[in-house]
Amino acid sequence: MREPTMLEGIDSNAASGPLPPPTSPPQALLERLKDYGQEDTFALWDELSPDERHLLVKDIESLDLSRIDRIIRCSLRSQALPVAALEPVPESCVSSVEERTMEERERWWKMGLKAISEGKLAVLLLSGGQGTRLGSSDPKGCFNIGLPSGKSLFQLQAERILCVQRLAAQAMNEGSVTIHLYIMTSPFTDDATRKFFESHKNFGLEADQVTFFQQGTIPCISKDGRYIMETPFKVAKSPDGNGGVYSALKSSRLLEDMATRGIKYVDCYGVDNALVRVADPTFLGYFIDKGVAAAAKVVRKAYPQEKVGVFVRRGKGGPLSVVEYSELDPSLASAINQQTGRLRFCWSNVCLHMFTLDFLNQVANGLEKDSIYHLAEKKIPSIHGHTMGLKLEQFIFDAFPYAPSTALFEVLREEEFAPVKNANGSNYDTPDSARLLVLRLHTRWVVAAGGFLTHSVPLYATGVEVSPLCSYAGENLESICRGRTFHAPCEIAF
Repeated sequence: MREPTMLEGIDSNAASGPLPPPTSPPQALLERLKDYGQEDTFALWDELSPDERHLLVKDIESLDLSRIDRIIRCSLRSQALPVAALEPVPESCVSSVEERTMEERERWWKMGLKAISEGKLAVLLLSGGQGTRLGSSDPKGCFNIGLPSGKSLFQLQAERILCVQRLAAQAMNEGSVTIHLYIMTSPFTDDATRKFFESHKNFGLEADQVTFFQQGTIPCISKDGRYIMETPFKVAKSPDGNGGVYSALKSSRLLEDMATRGIKYVDCYGVDNALVRVADPTFLGYFIDKGVAAAAKVVRKAYPQEKVGVFVRRGKGGPLSVVEYSELDPSLASAINQQTGRLRFCWSNVCLHMFTLDFLNQVANGLEKDSIYHLAEKKIPSIHGHTMGLKLEQFIFDAFPYAPSTALFEVLREEEFAPVKNANGSNYDTPDSARLLVLRLHTRWVVAAGGFLTHSVPLYATGVEVSPLCSYAGENLESICRGRTFHAPCEIAF
């Protein structure tokens, strides 16, 4: 039952004379809003109940007004600046699959396992998104893509960490090895993510090796930089993008936490990839060997119009950075390198990154100082219904221009990239397409290990699933598979 407001509670007969005038907005707060041209936030004050006024004041007091003003001004101004010409990434920056030798791969694998056994690697999972496009209001990581095991994305990824820990302990004759997992949620996914991990006993990880933290939110604005009001007493806000991870790590003091734990390297990835090799020892070994501040796994762009961002150089000898597909001119997107016959801009960013902890500190400070966010024109829920406005976001790849040195590591799409972005029935990146990529890869592993398959549906539409607890990348399967026949679809576990 609704509580009566203060005015409704007064007996009209008992009230003598006119009602007391509404309390005015707090003067100091109003003056600060005026300083930043945001005084319209209080425009409907006279129509609000006392409770609603209290909520509005609390909402505005929770905002760092000067920081948000700086971000809005810097971001709007940067839109008008000319952008340096784009250059392709030099071949020398990329370790391509065809150039890698078996000896290099084995050496990197061992280097990576050694660093992991010494506790130098942390995993950073970007998990702020809901599965809205998948038809679910749960966090994306809770999603079950329909594998025989029924495992969620979170479970697959946690079990890959357990597998790497075991491999590192065996390789270095250690008793036990721990990889700390930091999970960035958003205000929309935080509670559900924590509960999901808790109800599944952290999928076998120790409770104290998992740390949750939230990315920030930022007001949505009109094209002239004014806050959009979602209700008369609440500013419309949206998450600050997966690049919000840098300021969130800084503000939650987790960079210091990592340093205290002796962490030197951070493996960072997005939750919606069913084939992600979490804490990949080979990638870590390559990263350490190169001695760079930042690295990314890349896949070759499949065709010019593919909706993926690509790594480029901004200007001659400029830093490596990522250009979104929507920002790449179609003539550049389809340009061919005459020497190789491949696309000139062919290295796709698939959100698989490695950073040194020192570099993360540098980025967190640099991005905060520069305060430039990407502006995305979106429909924003407002007091006038859905209205066109701007969301402000940073992206994880905004770090790369700050890197003194960057290396790119090519991986095969069919081995490491199975995105889960759209609902089944869409043309690409669905749970069904991701499931098939997992089943096909694991089927190849089983056959290579001497196993056989029977199947009652065509093999291209099915396959077997290998539990991450059995094998990380197809290794150690002979003892389980040699000479055995498996009926697809099924899960192969211990």
